[in-house]
Amino acid sequence: MQLRDRMMQDLELAGHAPETRRVYLSAIRDLVAFHGGQSPMRMGQEEIRRWIEHLQSKDLSSGRRRQLYSALRFFFGKTLGRPQLVAFLSMRTIATPLPQILTAQEVSRLLQGLQVLKYRVLFTLIYATGLRVSEACVLKTEDVDAHRGVLHIRGKGSKERLVVLSPRLLTLLRNYWKLERPTPPWMFVSHTGRPLDPDSARLALRSAASRVLDGKHVTPHVLRHSFATHQLENGTELRVIQELLGHSNISTTTRYTRVSTATMKRAADTLEKLETKR
Repeated sequence: MQLRDRMMQDLELAGHAPETRRVYLSAIRDLVAFHGGQSPMRMGQEEIRRWIEHLQSKDLSSGRRRQLYSALRFFFGKTLGRPQLVAFLSMRTIATPLPQILTAQEVSRLLQGLQVLKYRVLFTLIYATGLRVSEACVLKTEDVDAHRGVLHIRGKGSKERLVVLSPRLLTLLRNYWKLERPTPPWMFVSHTGRPLDPDSARLALRSAASRVLDGKHVTPHVLRHSFATHQLENGTELRVIQELLGHSNISTTTRYTRVSTATMKRAADTLEKLETKR
């Protein structure tokens, strides 16, 4: 078995999402290319360190560097069983930035600005349910349970969950399906009949945002963040939002309390508890 196939098998066994597998495999290909095609089996810590120095000379975000380091740890630690080669890798903990949120009015303008029906319905679905774009793009018609009013989602790490399917969203999906007749079993497809490419969807969203939101940079995850924050402001409990988003840890969900203005306003005003002098 080739190393690539062995790593792919290990990634699948570990339950990593398809996008994570792609990123990790790409990182190891880059490592091999940097060393002129040398087999990783023959690499030592010195070769890995030289590649790390090369990465540090490039203008990479901390998130991207973290991805590449994780790929190295997985490949050398799990697939090759030589974790000592990457034991030196570490990254300082950085503060998690506040998620970007759109107002309901901005979401409405953005969705209306998507001129292609397929993309407008896709991102309406994402905002209405909080799905990841990778989850929405592989939605199947059989995942729509109209009788129970839910969508069956195959999420990150092969985890499955149910999300609410409102009557309005169900009507939208039905009308879209009647007009588009996407290639079975997928709900959203490319011109080749395969599931819609998330990168194509991202590009369509970015283009619409630049036109109708004064050039604001918007990603599919911004709609997911907006869904969660608006749910919180409408009084939905954090635990419910955690389940809807498919978060493994509640701490990931609690960050939305940092940007919910309604939650802040509901907090007690400490001055109101002080007795005023008559």
